[in-house]
Formats: sequence, C-alpha cells, structure tokens
Amino acid sequence: MTEIIESFADIAGNYDAAFVDLWGCLHNGKAPFPGAVDALGSFVEKGGFVVLLTNSPRPRGSVAVQLDGLSVPRNIWHTIATSGDGAKAALGRGEFGTRIYHLGPDRDAPFFEPDPETPGIEHIQRVPLADAEAIVCTGPFDDDIDTPEDYDATFLSARNRGLPFLCANPDLVVDHGETRKYCAGALAEAYAARGGAVHFTGKPHPVIYDLARQRLTQAAGRVIDDSRVICLGDGVLTDVPGAAGEALDCLFISGGLAAAETATGAHPSGQPNPEELDAFLRAHNAAPRFTIGYLR
Repeated sequence: MTEIIESFADIAGNYDAAFVDLWGCLHNGKAPFPGAVDALGSFVEKGGFVVLLTNSPRPRGSVAVQLDGLSVPRNIWHTIATSGDGAKAALGRGEFGTRIYHLGPDRDAPFFEPDPETPGIEHIQRVPLADAEAIVCTGPFDDDIDTPEDYDATFLSARNRGLPFLCANPDLVVDHGETRKYCAGALAEAYAARGGAVHFTGKPHPVIYDLARQRLTQAAGRVIDDSRVICLGDGVLTDVPGAAGEALDCLFISGGLAAAETATGAHPSGQPNPEELDAFLRAHNAAPRFTIGYLR
C-alpha cells in the first residue's frame, strides 16, 4: 500500500534528483501551485536536481517560455525533457518520412521549427492529409470544443492508407484551471481503436525516461543512480506506470487528475481519503511508493 506523506521534505533527503510532472503537479495551466514552488525550491537549495518531465508536445525551449509566462521561477528547476522533444527527434531521424500531416493547434508550430538539437527536422514538410506519409498529433485543433469523435472521417481515411500516427503527447486529458480538455493521447487511442498504428514518445514509455536521464547527467555533471531519483506526478496512466517501468520511486499527486476519485481536498488537510485512494490505485493496478494530496 502507498504511504501518504505530509510534505515532500519528509522524503526528499533520500533523493538527489526528481523527475517532476507539470500539469496538475507544478501548475494548473493558469498559475503555479505555491506549495509546489516552495517544495521544489527547498529541494534545489539543499542540492537536489530537478528535471521537469512533461508530456507536452512542445520542445523544451518552448515549454521554458510557457513556464515563464505562468511565473514559474527558473531557479526551482535545472532542465526539461518533453514528449515533444522525443517526437521531434524521431522525425529528424527520418523515421516517419518527410511529408507530415500535422494534427494540432497553431500554437504548437514550434514543434516543426529547425533547431540545433534536432538535426534533420529542417527536411520535414507539413502537407495536407492526402499527401502525407504520416500523421504527427500534438492535440486537437481546438481543445476547447473538439472530441475524438470529431476526427472519425480523418482517422478512417488515414487508416485506410496505412499512415502511422506519431503521438507527441500521450496524455488523454488535462485540467486547464477548472476545465478538462482532451489531449493528443485521446486522439491516438481513437486512431488505434480503428486499427491504426500509433507510436508514442512520452510517459509512460521508456524513450522519455532515457532522455530525462541524459539531461539530468548534463545538468548534474555526473551520473545519478536510479535509486536516488524519484518521479513526481498526478497521472495514474502515465507518471505512475512510467516510474514503475523504470524501477524508479514515485510520489503520486492525488489532487490532480484523480482529485475526485481519491476525495482529495474534501478534508481540510488537503490529503486523499485513504480508503478511496487505495480503491483507486487498485483499480488501476498502480502502486506508487508515496502519495500526497498536493505537492508541498
């Protein structure tokens, strides 16, 4: 059974580095959580290294700018690894051809911009679906109103042509403030259900953890053993199984996507109800080492 802790500081001394999720853990898409900022700031002050590990479809430079816009302090993290980085690298290596249909909003255009970290990306062309060799999905065109069912015709056409589908964000949904929105993972799930071939580069898949370790080593100037790394996040389908698959300890943030299911926040302590938390984790075959209502 998971151990419910009162604060990250209770266990932080056992770790030299943390792989930290963003949405639902550090911020809600509109503003950072003050307790989370303080907790990570204290960890860094005591010598810990923080890698922001996110399923964002954007490259890390774009995510850093986004965090600046949310007033997340830069001194509470060292580096960033994104699902978008992994997907962009796969495109640069030519794994999906050069003619790509982009399924996603205009704000994700930085994904396709040339950069020195991704050789080969300059050869990628965005083309109409009829001319494409593959689909790259960064999310719905309009996540305020679109649902996976809106793409039935697109997915049927793409599947019939055998187009591979590269998902740059495996998350199914995200909470933007109080509003829950579909992510690219929900569209990938719909495409797979129709028999399409789907490829992932984010959590819980190994490629993003390999990238996170590489960037942690660069930031720390040394290799940090996995036994001294902990993963923090609110995704029972992404963060928790991803950590388990890499044999890394995990601190599950129950007050994010699972707030209702775990009754987190119903008590003044801001902690989950132990019985409902246990039932929720069992239902998902999840066993994070630690749980806390909100990162603090």
